[in-house]
Amino acid sequence: MKSASVSQIFRTALREPLLHFLLAGLAVFVFFSWRGVAVDPASRTITIGEEQVAQLSATWTQTMQRQPTPIEIDALIRDAIKEEIYAREAVRLGLDQDDAIIRRRLRLKMESLAAAQIENAVPSDQALQKMLDTNPAKYAAGSRYSFDQVYLGNSSETDAKPVLQALAKGGDWQKMGTAISLPRSMDKANSADIARIFGEPFAQSVQGIKTDQWQGPLISGFGSHLVRITNVEIGARPTLSAVRQLVENDWRAVTMREREAAAYQVLLDGYTIKIAKP
Repeated sequence: MKSASVSQIFRTALREPLLHFLLAGLAVFVFFSWRGVAVDPASRTITIGEEQVAQLSATWTQTMQRQPTPIEIDALIRDAIKEEIYAREAVRLGLDQDDAIIRRRLRLKMESLAAAQIENAVPSDQALQKMLDTNPAKYAAGSRYSFDQVYLGNSSETDAKPVLQALAKGGDWQKMGTAISLPRSMDKANSADIARIFGEPFAQSVQGIKTDQWQGPLISGFGSHLVRITNVEIGARPTLSAVRQLVENDWRAVTMREREAAAYQVLLDGYTIKIAKP
């Protein structure tokens, strides 16, 4: 009985996405350790093993749709050595430190590791039906939205916070924001009407927010907006089978964000954060 319980716990743990994320992080560490750069950038020895040559050849074959010739393999090896030398020298010079582009790429890679496990996940019908029931207007044909918007130009999310706070306290929304030749309100507009004026991404975002409260910023082709949905007229309610792919796409996007946030929290909990404000 005890053995079965341990086995069940083990199987459950293997399905846990956070465990997958941490194992993937370990794999990245092992990979760079194998290459030698991350563990000892001061090393003056570069070893190109059979596995690396095979990987270089496989990548070439996948790209060029043919096997590389011996001369081409030699060229690939020389290029790999050149990349290794430049990488190590860059580390020695500290070029990897305080470089916003490099840091951003590393962050994107870590976020991709956290989210990769969801790409092939199969949601249950119950999970999809719950998402459909939570926002039926988004998937219903002919739904219409009435909303107000405050245009903020190219403001960031941080810049939008004071405006959101002012709106939450009852500020006059018609006197806020930046002037632009866009309607401040739309009444009973369908998705096509909204997309025609503000762009498709904005129309999609409008369909996913709650009613009767200011939210955002939502991004349009013009910049950032704060939006308040005042009314939604739901069109013909679809069955899950009719809109399954759309709902599954949304489920995957939401779940990916949630798992990335949870994985980040696991890593964050392992750090001591010290902030000194002026």
